[in-house]
Amino acid sequence: MRTLKFLCILLLIFSCSKNQDHPYTFYYWKTKLTLNSGEKEALHKATVPFLYTRFFDVDKTGGKFQPVGIISKDKGFEPHQKIVPVVFITNRTFLFINKQDITFLAQRINDLVKKKIADYHLNAGEEIQIDCDWTSGTRNDYFTFLKELKRISGKEVTCTLRLHQVKDKAETGIPPVEKVYLMCYSTSSPLENSDKNSILDVNILKSYLANIDKYPIRKIEVALPIYSWGIVTNYLGKHKLINALSEKDLQHPDFKKISDHEIEILKDGFYFGNYMNKGFRIKIESVSKNQIAEVVNFLDKKISHYNIIYYQLDSKFVSHYNLDF
Repeated sequence: MRTLKFLCILLLIFSCSKNQDHPYTFYYWKTKLTLNSGEKEALHKATVPFLYTRFFDVDKTGGKFQPVGIISKDKGFEPHQKIVPVVFITNRTFLFINKQDITFLAQRINDLVKKKIADYHLNAGEEIQIDCDWTSGTRNDYFTFLKELKRISGKEVTCTLRLHQVKDKAETGIPPVEKVYLMCYSTSSPLENSDKNSILDVNILKSYLANIDKYPIRKIEVALPIYSWGIVTNYLGKHKLINALSEKDLQHPDFKKISDHEIEILKDGFYFGNYMNKGFRIKIESVSKNQIAEVVNFLDKKISHYNIIYYQLDSKFVSHYNLDF
């Protein structure tokens, strides 16, 4: 009897240990740094002391590097979390680039990050995160850039990790960083004719991350989606994205409901800042609470411990989800 009781206690302890507690915070991905009351409340509840804040994008046009969408700041933007600067760089930026250009790019990015921190008196941490959908053709130059940015900035340089970069790691390589941020969304293209949810299809995600427990970088944080968008389809079957649309936005007298997630436009006019013709369709893609819970449950079996960074901090989305796992 004692043996049975002891085994039951061990089983209880083991099962409890498998239920991970996941501290969480957010990505902030707007061009102007400003917070409304709902976003302030969400940040107050967040349990990770960092806010991952997009500072600007970098693209290459005409052979020249260009910062795009540089942030500005509202006086009321004063989160209690430390700011982690995030810079998105297009993959084509690293095409046909030489060593001198890589060093120049790293220096200019570091200078602009430091300038924005100083200009807006931001309480920044000791990390810079780079977001780039690098490929097998750009991996070597991108990895050299990460090393150069670390050397020049003296900061911890981290990077995002997309699903295909896990699945095809033999081709895309392992970035020279100590920590990566696994982006558990964008499982397919929203501009393709598909019945799959392009933001998050859990079966696709599981297939891509089947061996994430064997990924060489052991320090992994997890980015999860809490956003939605509308996919507009015209007569020719061409698609356009409208960000931040939800099912509630489809309640309009000029819309004919096709399903809970899709409508057809009955009258030519301007909708959501875009001119659309009669017959155009709008389909909403979003992520359910059950989908997020299923992804977390899957990753708990693969990764020993991780924080969650929700994409993105927007009052339209944060009130809809239970964010505390």
